[in-house]
Amino acid sequence: MTPTRTPTRRTSSGRSPAGRAPRRPASRRRKRSTGARRTRRAGRLATRWWPGLLVAAAVLAGVAWRGGDPAGPVLSGTCAVQGSPMTLTGEQVTNAATIARVGYARGLPDRAVVIALATAQQESRLRNLDHGDRDSLGLFQQRPSQGWGTPAQVRDPTYAAARFYERLVGVPDWQTRRLTEVAQAVQRSGFPEAYQRWEPMAQALTRSLHDRGDRTLPCR
Repeated sequence: MTPTRTPTRRTSSGRSPAGRAPRRPASRRRKRSTGARRTRRAGRLATRWWPGLLVAAAVLAGVAWRGGDPAGPVLSGTCAVQGSPMTLTGEQVTNAATIARVGYARGLPDRAVVIALATAQQESRLRNLDHGDRDSLGLFQQRPSQGWGTPAQVRDPTYAAARFYERLVGVPDWQTRRLTEVAQAVQRSGFPEAYQRWEPMAQALTRSLHDRGDRTLPCR
């Protein structure tokens, strides 16, 4: 015999006599809980990573600012180098000042600046060239194919000078060896003795730039 079932009575509020509300379908509960977990997880990730992102943004901004700052505006007219018969254009002096600033900012002595200026004078006549032998470019005629940087980078005077100094300080006894030997160790030119002729000019130019706190020369 099948026992007789007594129907469950509900109150006017829709609750069973035991006081519990009817349960929602499991699919709806899962959707709501999954969404809540995703929201909480996203909040935790944002809290964890936003300080690092801010620091990275600040560093990148600083690098961008420092990269363009040392060059300064291109001077006009001609500039006399005290102690040398040479007269330079405003472009040449601007580039020379950039080379000197980068060297001194790295804590390097006058000797490093002299070598860099003599090298740039031989390679480009202190001009930021957009051409050269094979893929050589810029003040130091650095070749992108030889690991100096991208074409845009080696034509940035600040970047080009920094890369030159990086390799210069890796040359053994660079402070005391002949200038042309040290320059050749960095540049690997087909004319290894050509740098030596510019040492007197580079020394005079370095003295003039060092004696002036703004690292520029008076031009007329």
